Amino acid sequence: MIEPCLIGCRILVVEDDFFIRIDLESILRDAGAEVIGPCRGIADALELLTKSQVTAAILDMQLGHETVVPVARELTKRGTPFIFYSGQHGVDPALVEWSSHPILDKPALPRAIVGAVADLLPRHARDVRLSE
Repeated sequence: MIEPCLIGCRILVVEDDFFIRIDLESILRDAGAEVIGPCRGIADALELLTKSQVTAAILDMQLGHETVVPVARELTKRGTPFIFYSGQHGVDPALVEWSSHPILDKPALPRAIVGAVADLLPRHARDVRLSE
């Protein structure tokens, strides 16, 4: 069982694979987060960002024939932290722009996913959530 260390967090999930999207949603909710989306494409994610406050995001790098770069750029512009959750980051040239952002390899265990998201949060916010 995952400790609910993401209580109060609103996590945007952008993933085109149905089963991975459902798995991420379940893992994050078990950790206490509110899942925004999840989205399977760039247009959905960008639209949600105009309507919702987001604490952090998990982004699949490749969405069909598109990359998630427009979403990553919007999150960067807003100062919202994010991680890439991808099975192909070693060969994706679009990631050069995002070399300072964490990349979590697919598949990952639930604890690794929650830990990676928790690491995105400011230290004081993590301490408050862990003590709740």
